[in-house]
Amino acid sequence: MAKPSSGDLRELWELAKTLIWAVVIAIVVRTFAFEPFNIPSGSMIPTLLVGDYLFVSKTAYGYSRFSFPWGLAPFHGRIWADEPKRGDVVVFRPPGDLDTDFIKRVIGLPGDRIQVKGGILQINGTPVKREKVEDFIDTSSGEPVAKIQYVETLPNGVSHRIIEASGDTGQLDNTPIYVVPQGDYFMMGDNRDDSNDSRVWKGYVEPPLDQEISDPALLDKVGFVPAENLIGPAK
Repeated sequence: MAKPSSGDLRELWELAKTLIWAVVIAIVVRTFAFEPFNIPSGSMIPTLLVGDYLFVSKTAYGYSRFSFPWGLAPFHGRIWADEPKRGDVVVFRPPGDLDTDFIKRVIGLPGDRIQVKGGILQINGTPVKREKVEDFIDTSSGEPVAKIQYVETLPNGVSHRIIEASGDTGQLDNTPIYVVPQGDYFMMGDNRDDSNDSRVWKGYVEPPLDQEISDPALLDKVGFVPAENLIGPAK
Protein backbone atom coordinates (compact mmCIF):
# COMPACT_ATOMS: atom_id res chain seq x y z
CA MET A 1 0.00 0.00 0.00
CA ALA A 2 1.48 3.33 -1.08
CA LYS A 3 2.20 5.92 1.59
CA PRO A 4 0.40 9.28 1.28
CA SER A 5 2.55 11.87 -0.41
CA SER A 6 3.50 15.10 1.33
CA GLY A 7 1.03 16.90 -0.95
CA ASP A 8 -1.79 14.59 0.13
CA LEU A 9 -0.92 15.16 3.79
CA ARG A 10 -0.96 18.93 3.28
CA GLU A 11 -4.41 18.70 1.65
CA LEU A 12 -5.71 16.58 4.54
CA TRP A 13 -4.32 19.07 7.07
CA GLU A 14 -5.88 22.02 5.23
CA LEU A 15 -9.25 20.20 5.18
CA ALA A 16 -8.96 19.41 8.90
CA LYS A 17 -8.15 23.06 9.70
CA THR A 18 -11.15 24.22 7.66
CA LEU A 19 -13.45 21.83 9.54
CA ILE A 20 -12.04 22.87 12.92
CA TRP A 21 -12.52 26.57 12.15
CA ALA A 22 -16.07 25.90 10.92
CA VAL A 23 -16.89 24.16 14.23
CA VAL A 24 -15.29 26.97 16.27
CA ILE A 25 -17.20 29.66 14.37
CA ALA A 26 -20.49 27.75 14.74
CA ILE A 27 -19.96 27.43 18.51
CA VAL A 28 -19.10 31.13 18.85
CA VAL A 29 -22.15 32.23 16.83
CA ARG A 30 -24.44 29.85 18.74
CA THR A 31 -23.09 30.99 22.11
CA PHE A 32 -22.80 34.74 21.60
CA ALA A 33 -25.17 35.72 18.77
CA PHE A 34 -28.01 33.46 17.61
CA GLU A 35 -29.11 29.96 18.58
CA PRO A 36 -31.60 27.90 16.54
CA PHE A 37 -34.64 26.63 18.43
CA ASN A 38 -37.31 24.12 17.47
CA ILE A 39 -40.82 24.48 18.94
CA PRO A 40 -41.47 21.19 20.81
CA SER A 41 -45.03 21.72 22.06
CA GLY A 42 -48.30 23.50 21.33
CA SER A 43 -48.19 25.92 24.27
CA MET A 44 -47.60 28.94 22.01
CA ILE A 45 -50.27 28.15 19.42
CA PRO A 46 -51.45 30.16 17.45
CA THR A 47 -48.29 32.30 17.43
CA LEU A 48 -45.89 29.37 17.07
CA LEU A 49 -46.77 25.89 15.85
CA VAL A 50 -45.22 22.56 16.79
CA GLY A 51 -42.13 22.02 14.66
CA ASP A 52 -41.57 25.69 13.81
CA TYR A 53 -37.96 26.82 13.72
CA LEU A 54 -36.72 30.18 14.94
CA PHE A 55 -33.59 31.89 16.20
CA VAL A 56 -32.99 33.18 19.71
CA SER A 57 -31.03 36.42 20.01
CA LYS A 58 -28.29 35.93 22.60
CA THR A 59 -27.30 39.61 22.57
CA ALA A 60 -30.70 41.13 23.38
CA TYR A 61 -30.72 40.64 27.17
CA GLY A 62 -27.00 40.20 27.79
CA TYR A 63 -25.44 36.95 28.96
CA SER A 64 -25.88 34.57 31.87
CA ARG A 65 -24.58 31.08 32.52
CA PHE A 66 -27.59 29.74 30.60
CA SER A 67 -26.33 31.49 27.47
CA PHE A 68 -23.49 28.97 27.30
CA PRO A 69 -23.57 25.26 26.41
CA TRP A 70 -24.46 23.10 29.42
CA GLY A 71 -24.68 26.23 31.58
CA LEU A 72 -20.89 26.39 31.83
CA ALA A 73 -19.82 29.92 32.70
CA PRO A 74 -17.59 31.31 35.46
CA PHE A 75 -20.18 33.79 36.79
CA HIS A 76 -23.73 34.17 38.10
CA GLY A 77 -26.36 36.78 37.27
CA ARG A 78 -26.24 38.65 33.94
CA ILE A 79 -23.60 40.76 32.25
CA TRP A 80 -24.35 43.56 29.76
CA ALA A 81 -27.96 43.01 30.83
CA ASP A 82 -31.00 44.56 29.23
CA GLU A 83 -34.57 44.03 30.40
CA PRO A 84 -37.22 42.17 28.39
CA LYS A 85 -40.34 44.04 27.41
CA ARG A 86 -43.87 42.95 28.20
CA GLY A 87 -45.08 40.87 25.27
CA ASP A 88 -41.67 39.51 24.24
CA VAL A 89 -41.62 35.82 23.29
CA VAL A 90 -38.67 34.43 25.23
CA VAL A 91 -36.69 31.21 25.54
CA PHE A 92 -35.64 30.50 29.13
CA ARG A 93 -34.80 27.77 31.63
CA PRO A 94 -37.58 27.32 34.21
CA PRO A 95 -36.43 27.19 37.84
CA GLY A 96 -37.96 23.73 38.25
CA ASP A 97 -36.24 22.21 35.19
CA LEU A 98 -32.90 23.83 34.50
CA ASP A 99 -32.00 21.29 31.80
CA THR A 100 -34.91 22.16 29.48
CA ASP A 101 -35.54 25.17 27.26
CA PHE A 102 -39.05 26.65 27.51
CA ILE A 103 -40.61 29.31 25.29
CA LYS A 104 -43.41 31.59 26.54
CA ARG A 105 -44.52 35.21 26.43
CA VAL A 106 -43.47 37.77 29.05
CA ILE A 107 -46.71 38.90 30.72
CA GLY A 108 -45.65 40.13 34.14
CA LEU A 109 -42.72 42.40 35.03
CA PRO A 110 -41.09 42.74 38.46
CA GLY A 111 -43.59 44.12 40.97
CA ASP A 112 -46.67 43.40 38.81
CA ARG A 113 -49.81 41.76 40.16
CA ILE A 114 -51.07 39.18 37.66
CA GLN A 115 -54.38 37.35 37.76
CA VAL A 116 -56.74 35.58 35.36
CA LYS A 117 -60.48 35.92 36.08
CA GLY A 118 -63.03 34.25 33.85
CA GLY A 119 -60.36 33.85 31.16
CA ILE A 120 -59.54 37.57 31.18
CA LEU A 121 -55.95 38.48 31.98
CA GLN A 122 -55.65 41.19 34.64
CA ILE A 123 -52.47 43.21 35.14
CA ASN A 124 -52.29 45.33 38.29
CA GLY A 125 -56.05 45.09 38.73
CA THR A 126 -56.92 46.23 35.19
CA PRO A 127 -58.45 43.78 32.69
CA VAL A 128 -56.41 43.44 29.50
CA LYS A 129 -58.33 44.20 26.32
CA ARG A 130 -59.14 41.23 24.13
CA GLU A 131 -61.21 41.02 20.95
CA LYS A 132 -62.78 37.84 19.61
CA VAL A 133 -61.77 37.02 16.04
CA GLU A 134 -62.27 34.04 13.74
CA ASP A 135 -61.70 30.58 15.22
CA PHE A 136 -58.25 29.07 14.93
CA ILE A 137 -58.21 25.72 13.14
CA ASP A 138 -55.76 23.58 15.06
CA THR A 139 -54.36 20.57 13.16
CA SER A 140 -51.56 19.73 15.61
CA SER A 141 -53.27 16.48 16.65
CA GLY A 142 -54.00 15.42 13.06
CA GLU A 143 -57.70 16.26 12.85
CA PRO A 144 -58.72 19.91 12.35
CA VAL A 145 -60.29 21.37 15.52
CA ALA A 146 -61.82 24.86 15.73
CA LYS A 147 -60.71 26.76 18.83
CA ILE A 148 -61.89 30.14 20.10
CA GLN A 149 -59.36 32.85 19.23
CA TYR A 150 -58.83 36.38 20.53
CA VAL A 151 -56.49 39.27 19.88
CA GLU A 152 -55.13 40.37 23.24
CA THR A 153 -53.56 43.82 23.65
CA LEU A 154 -51.18 44.34 26.56
CA PRO A 155 -50.86 47.69 28.39
CA ASN A 156 -47.78 48.68 26.36
CA GLY A 157 -49.71 48.23 23.10
CA VAL A 158 -48.29 44.84 22.10
CA SER A 159 -51.04 42.78 20.43
CA HIS A 160 -50.94 39.04 19.86
CA ARG A 161 -53.36 36.19 19.30
CA ILE A 162 -54.37 33.68 21.94
CA ILE A 163 -56.65 30.65 21.88
CA GLU A 164 -59.03 29.34 24.53
CA ALA A 165 -59.65 25.68 23.73
CA SER A 166 -61.94 25.27 26.76
CA GLY A 167 -63.56 28.68 26.52
CA ASP A 168 -63.19 30.64 29.74
CA THR A 169 -63.73 27.70 32.07
CA GLY A 170 -60.33 26.01 31.90
CA GLN A 171 -58.35 25.11 35.01
CA LEU A 172 -56.11 28.17 34.62
CA ASP A 173 -58.86 30.63 33.62
CA ASN A 174 -59.41 31.60 37.27
CA THR A 175 -56.29 32.04 39.33
CA PRO A 176 -55.06 33.65 42.53
CA ILE A 177 -53.11 36.91 42.38
CA TYR A 178 -49.46 36.42 41.51
CA VAL A 179 -47.16 39.14 42.87
CA VAL A 180 -44.03 39.05 40.72
CA PRO A 181 -40.86 39.37 42.85
CA GLN A 182 -38.18 41.89 41.98
CA GLY A 183 -35.76 40.45 39.43
CA ASP A 184 -38.32 37.88 38.19
CA TYR A 185 -40.79 37.63 35.30
CA PHE A 186 -44.19 36.02 34.82
CA MET A 187 -44.59 33.87 31.69
CA MET A 188 -47.71 32.63 29.90
CA GLY A 189 -48.32 30.61 26.77
CA ASP A 190 -50.63 31.93 24.03
CA ASN A 191 -52.48 28.58 24.11
CA ARG A 192 -54.07 29.56 27.40
CA ASP A 193 -55.74 26.23 28.23
CA ASP A 194 -52.75 24.06 27.31
CA SER A 195 -49.63 25.70 28.66
CA ASN A 196 -47.40 24.77 31.58
CA ASP A 197 -46.46 28.29 32.59
CA SER A 198 -46.15 30.66 35.55
CA ARG A 199 -49.83 30.18 36.46
CA VAL A 200 -49.41 26.53 37.49
CA TRP A 201 -49.25 25.94 41.24
CA LYS A 202 -48.07 22.86 43.12
CA GLY A 203 -50.49 20.22 44.29
CA TYR A 204 -54.05 19.55 43.29
CA VAL A 205 -55.95 22.03 45.46
CA GLU A 206 -56.79 25.27 43.65
CA PRO A 207 -55.87 28.31 45.80
CA PRO A 208 -58.67 30.79 46.54
CA LEU A 209 -58.95 33.63 44.05
CA ASP A 210 -58.21 36.30 46.65
CA GLN A 211 -54.95 34.63 47.73
CA GLU A 212 -51.74 36.43 46.84
CA ILE A 213 -48.82 34.27 45.74
CA SER A 214 -45.33 35.71 45.87
CA ASP A 215 -43.43 32.67 47.17
CA PRO A 216 -41.86 30.70 44.28
CA ALA A 217 -41.98 27.56 46.42
CA LEU A 218 -45.78 27.46 45.98
CA LEU A 219 -45.53 27.27 42.19
CA ASP A 220 -44.73 24.37 39.90
CA LYS A 221 -41.97 23.86 37.33
CA VAL A 222 -42.08 27.33 35.71
CA GLY A 223 -43.21 29.72 38.45
CA PHE A 224 -41.56 33.13 38.57
CA VAL A 225 -38.63 33.16 36.15
CA PRO A 226 -35.45 34.91 37.37
CA ALA A 227 -33.72 37.26 34.93
CA GLU A 228 -30.66 35.01 35.07
CA ASN A 229 -32.68 32.17 33.49
CA LEU A 230 -33.56 34.11 30.34
CA ILE A 231 -31.71 33.00 27.20
CA GLY A 232 -33.15 35.49 24.73
CA PRO A 233 -36.13 36.61 22.66
CA ALA A 234 -37.34 34.70 19.63
CA LYS A 235 -36.61 36.33 16.29
